Amino acid sequence: MSTMNLTLLTDFYELTMMQGYFKNPSDQIVIFDAFYRRNPSGGGYAIAAGLDQVIDYIKNLTFSPEDIAYLRSLNTFDEDFLDYLASFHFSGDIYAIPEGTVVFPHEPLIKVIAPIMEAQLIETALLTIINHQSLIATKASRVVHAAKGDGIMEFGLRRAQGPDAGVYGARAAMIGGCIGTSNVLAGQLFDVPIKGTHAHSWIMSFPDEYTAFKTYAELYPNACILLVDTYDTLKSGVPNAIRVFKEMRDAGIELKNYGIRLDSGDLAYMSKQARILLDQAGFKDATISASSDLDEYLIQSLKSQGAAITSWGVGTNLITSKDCPAFGGVYKLAAVYDSKTEDFIPKIKLSENTEKITNPGNKTIYRIYEKKSHKLKADLICLVDEKFDSSQDMIIFDPLETWKKTKIHAGTYELRELLVPVFLNGKCVYESPSVMEIRDYCAKELDTLWEETKRFTNPHEVYVDLSQKLYDIKASLLEELSIESLK
Repeated sequence: MSTMNLTLLTDFYELTMMQGYFKNPSDQIVIFDAFYRRNPSGGGYAIAAGLDQVIDYIKNLTFSPEDIAYLRSLNTFDEDFLDYLASFHFSGDIYAIPEGTVVFPHEPLIKVIAPIMEAQLIETALLTIINHQSLIATKASRVVHAAKGDGIMEFGLRRAQGPDAGVYGARAAMIGGCIGTSNVLAGQLFDVPIKGTHAHSWIMSFPDEYTAFKTYAELYPNACILLVDTYDTLKSGVPNAIRVFKEMRDAGIELKNYGIRLDSGDLAYMSKQARILLDQAGFKDATISASSDLDEYLIQSLKSQGAAITSWGVGTNLITSKDCPAFGGVYKLAAVYDSKTEDFIPKIKLSENTEKITNPGNKTIYRIYEKKSHKLKADLICLVDEKFDSSQDMIIFDPLETWKKTKIHAGTYELRELLVPVFLNGKCVYESPSVMEIRDYCAKELDTLWEETKRFTNPHEVYVDLSQKLYDIKASLLEELSIESLK
C-alpha cells in the first residue's frame, strides 16, 4: 500500500545486535518462532492474518543509499557493517500458518530459519504486521459470530489509529468474515466489496428530511439505505423513508437493496417499531441496518432482545479491537544449527511465569480432527522429523498437567500439518490467495471449531499439546538449567 520504505521499520537494538554479530563473525543459522500467549478478548481462538504483507516486506527488504546515509549519521555503525547492509538481502527460509487459519496460544504462526543477523533484523516488522492483522481478524470473526448470519460491514476507518491501521485493519476484518468495508482504498487495494449509505449531514443540508431522502433515492435507486435518526426516528425518519419507498414503487422502480439505517437510540426498541411500520406499509423485505458503537457483546444482546436488525455496521470497536488493543505476539529463539552434527540444538527461554517458558527446537504443528465430524480435537506441536500415523492409536497429554492424557483411537482422526513453506533460500515459494478467498477459507476454518469454543464467556479451551519427544527435550533443558542455577 504505502510508498514508505519499510527496511528501517525495526527497533534500534536489532541493528546494534546485527553489528555485534557482524563484528564477531559466525555462520550461525538459527530458528525463531513467532507466536502469541493468550487469545484476544478472553476468547477461545485467534485468526492468523498478515502473511501477504510479511511476504511483501521480505521481498523488498533492501537498504537504500538514503537508509545507509541515515544510519551513518547516527555515529553508531562502522563502515564495514554499513557496506554489508548496502548489499543485504534475505537468504533464509520462512514457514507460516496460512492466513485465515484458526490458531491457538504457543504454536508458531511463523518460523524463521536464517543466519542470525537476518533473522534478528526482521523481528520487529514481522511482529507488527502479524500482531495487528491477527488481532483485527480475530475481533471481526467474533463480531460476525455474534450476528448469527447477518451481514457485518466494517465502518471503522475514521477511528483507526492512522491510515495503515485503517487499510490493513479493513483487510483483516474482511478475512474475519465481514461482507464489506466503507474503506474505498482497501476496496481498491484488496479487491473487496465497499459499502456505505450517507451521513446525517446529507439530510441536514436539505430544507427537509423528505427531500433529502427523495434526492438520494433518485441518485441510488439500487442501493437506497436511508439514515432515519437525524430528527425523530419513528415520527419523522421512518415515515419519510416509507413515503419515498412508496413513490419509487408507484413509479415502477424495482425496490432492491433498500431499507433504513439506525444510528442512535434504543436499537432493539427502534428496530422493532420500525419493522412494524415498514411491514404495515408493504415493505416486508426492506432491510433494517444499524450502527452506533457496536461490538460482539452489544450485537449478541440486541439479538437476544429480538431486535429486527439484519445488517450491522461496526466501526470503532472493531477496527481498534477496543477491549483488547494488542495481540501480544512474540518472537523467540528456538534453536541454533550445529554444523558439526548437522542438526539444530534446541534452545529455551526461562521465566518466572510458566506461560513465558518457550518451546525449544525445530518444530512443526499437526492439527488433529475428529474424522466423523471434521471438528478440531487438538493441536500437536512436535519436532519436524516426527511422523504420525492416523491408522495407529495416538496418546496426547497436557504439557503442564501431564497426568491429563487422551487416547485417540486409530481410524477416528485425521491429521493436517499447519506450517507451509513461504520462503526457501530467500526465494518466495508461496502465492497468497486473494482476500476474498482467504475469507472463504477462514469461514471453513471456523466451522471446524465446536460452538463451545466460540462462546464469549468461558470458552472451551482447544488443547495445544507437545509430542512426547518435544516434551522430553523441554523437560531435560529445564532440569539442566535448574541444576546449573544451584551451582
